[in-house]
Amino acid sequence: MLVCGVELKGKEAILTLLSLDKGVFMVPDCRQRAFTVSPSYTAQTMKEFSFAFQKLVEDYKIEEIAILGRDQKGKFMGSATSFKLEAVLQLLDCPVTVMSSADIKAQIKRNPVLVEFDSLGLKTFQKPAFNVAFAYHNFLQYGEQSSE
Repeated sequence: MLVCGVELKGKEAILTLLSLDKGVFMVPDCRQRAFTVSPSYTAQTMKEFSFAFQKLVEDYKIEEIAILGRDQKGKFMGSATSFKLEAVLQLLDCPVTVMSSADIKAQIKRNPVLVEFDSLGLKTFQKPAFNVAFAYHNFLQYGEQSSE
């Protein structure tokens, strides 16, 4: 199953593809590492983001999108743009799951990544997106999501 892990940060959607085949994780090459949406207040910009991401889903045959959840209030709350981007992703023709940081940490603690991140060919800024995709695969395989 090919999962697209997404971290929504400011006006960016940072992504990593991760597949699981017969117990082996693979990080396929992807033409896009991030989408930047600016200005986010125009409908045209949101439509362009939606079209580009849907095209990516179709071209790579992505089966699920896993999004790193953001706080909705408080000191570390997500930006308004990041929530708009999340809404666009949830309306795509692909299942979407939002995972909390606590769930991701718990999944990785139970089933740690057994390779060095640097050896995966990803950029450092993609690590949170990789972690959410990895944790989502673990959740599918082993279950146990915390109730937050």
